[in-house]
Amino acid sequence: QVQLVESGGGLVQPGGSLRLSCAASGSIFGINSMGWYRQAPGKERELVASITSRGRSNYADSVKGRFTISRDNAKNMVYLQMNSLKPDDTAVYYCNADAYGFGFRSDYWGQGTQVTVSS
Repeated sequence: QVQLVESGGGLVQPGGSLRLSCAASGSIFGINSMGWYRQAPGKERELVASITSRGRSNYADSVKGRFTISRDNAKNMVYLQMNSLKPDDTAVYYCNADAYGFGFRSDYWGQGTQVTVSS
């Protein structure tokens, strides 16, 4: 019913920047919160940042001041601008959306995009 497709991951040196994008498509009436999670090898998936439909954002302490989440409600897209990247930011980043349509509402996940921070 709903598909999420991430893009923008890659290899970057410490101190560098990347911008992740996520596009939601399908029979969507609307999307409540959208967010980015990440999972590093051997670790549990953790919330990086989330944003409500009205633009209220929330960040993990480890990324505050370095990452910025934003969304375009008209395009059903969410973005994550990542600056001052550190090796500890290396992980697979997943897009998440609380979306609803005719007769359904559920949490949806993208397939993930790899971010590697290394010199």
